[in-house]
Amino acid sequence: MKRKILTGVSLGAVAGLLVLFASPSYKQGMASPAGKTAKTFSFTMDGKQMTLTNLRGKIVVLNFWASWCPPCVDETASLNQLQQHIAPRGGIVLGISADTDPVAYEQFLKDHGVIFPTYRDPVEQGRLSQIGLDYGTSIYPETYIIDRQGRILRKVIGAQNWTSPQITAYFDSVLATN
Repeated sequence: MKRKILTGVSLGAVAGLLVLFASPSYKQGMASPAGKTAKTFSFTMDGKQMTLTNLRGKIVVLNFWASWCPPCVDETASLNQLQQHIAPRGGIVLGISADTDPVAYEQFLKDHGVIFPTYRDPVEQGRLSQIGLDYGTSIYPETYIIDRQGRILRKVIGAQNWTSPQITAYFDSVLATN
C-alpha cells in the first residue's frame, strides 16, 4: 500500500513539473514576457562594470533571489549544478540579490559555495530590488530565461530543482537550438 501511495505521489510530482513547464509562467491576467527583449541593466562581474547586453550570445538564466528567502536558499545548490551544466555550452546563471546587508550577502555566497556570478542590488521598495522591479518581479525567487539574442524565453516563478530531468532536457534543447 505504501509503495502505491509513493508511486502515485511521485507520478503526481512529475506531472506537476510537466504542467509547470508546459503552461505559461506568469500570473493570471498578466501578459507573458516571452518574446520581449530583456531589459538591460548595469552590474559588476569579476570586478568589471557590465550590462546585460554584454552577455548577448549566451543563454542567460537571470535569477532574482535573497539570502533571507528560504525557497531561494533551497534552490541554490541546483543553480550551482545548472551553471556547471550550461557554462561549457554558452550558458550562464546570473543571480541578482536583493540583500541590503553586504555582509549577509557575502556570507551566503561563501556558506553555499555559489559558483555562478551574482550581483547585489539592494532592496529599493518593499522587499524588491530596483532591477527586480524593472522586470516585474513580485516574489523571490523568480527567474527569466533569456536567449542568445536577448529575448525572454520564459519566466519561472518560485523555487525549482534546476537539475530535474525535465529542466535539464529543456536547457539541452535551448542550448542546441539557440
